Amino acid sequence: MNAIKSVSAFCHSLRKPKSECRFFLWSVMIALSLMFIVTTSCSNAELEEKLEQVTNRLGILEDTQDIRNLHHAYGYYIDKCLYEDVVDLFADDGEVHFAGGIYRGKEEGVRRLYVGGFLQDFTGGKPGPVYGFLLDHLQMQDVIHVAPDRRTAKARFRCFMQAGAHETSPSAKAAREQGQSPMRWWEGGIYENTYVKEDGVWKIQVLNYNPLWYADYETGWGNTRPFFDQTEAPKLYPDNPRGPDAPMDSPPAIWPNTSIVPFHYMNPVTGKPLTMESDWNSESNDE
Repeated sequence: MNAIKSVSAFCHSLRKPKSECRFFLWSVMIALSLMFIVTTSCSNAELEEKLEQVTNRLGILEDTQDIRNLHHAYGYYIDKCLYEDVVDLFADDGEVHFAGGIYRGKEEGVRRLYVGGFLQDFTGGKPGPVYGFLLDHLQMQDVIHVAPDRRTAKARFRCFMQAGAHETSPSAKAAREQGQSPMRWWEGGIYENTYVKEDGVWKIQVLNYNPLWYADYETGWGNTRPFFDQTEAPKLYPDNPRGPDAPMDSPPAIWPNTSIVPFHYMNPVTGKPLTMESDWNSESNDE
């Protein structure tokens, strides 16, 4: 009873709404009741086992939220061209799988892509946002699975992107002077990532981003022009100073092809792998 009074006083001190306090109080009462039942009906060995199970499940929930925060932080950083901060999110042996290539090593391939490539191309080498340049990456629809030992995890995220130059930006003006339209596009893709916990901190081990469709801002996804073909083998580093270290195995084709990025998890109801047709990318399969 003293514990309930203490919790009630704590809620009042935080000026929580009464509905939230009632829910919290009931949760505490139920937890205390269950703890009493368990402690009075179980042997010491059984109690230790149950407590270990509960502790592990709570730990996995915490890990899941930490991984979600990590990936969402990645999205916010890349929105504003904070590429040095992006590199810091990776493990030392981290990798990026992107545009048909694999960039290996945090301080080698990963830095080559973000700092040597994107930072130079998008901001002229200066970290941070640039006037008139939009690069929003919305991260959503996450499905996260933490390994039983809580040392690694896999996650699938969806990215929805809005990018391009404002009419008054320097890049738009330069494009107009050359008789070209400023570059503006929509983009959608899927991440199938791997994470690793090092010294109690979750980091990105493999960031596997698969763009699946692009659309011109002016004409929309129904009139998408060829953007690039990520199924073609890229020119590798060091022949290409900004290139990947190795090609990806079977990268998905881009819209209007309809590729599926393989799922890291089974069907949550049947426990079976995804049932797929033999080829969903062929033009001959059009309706």
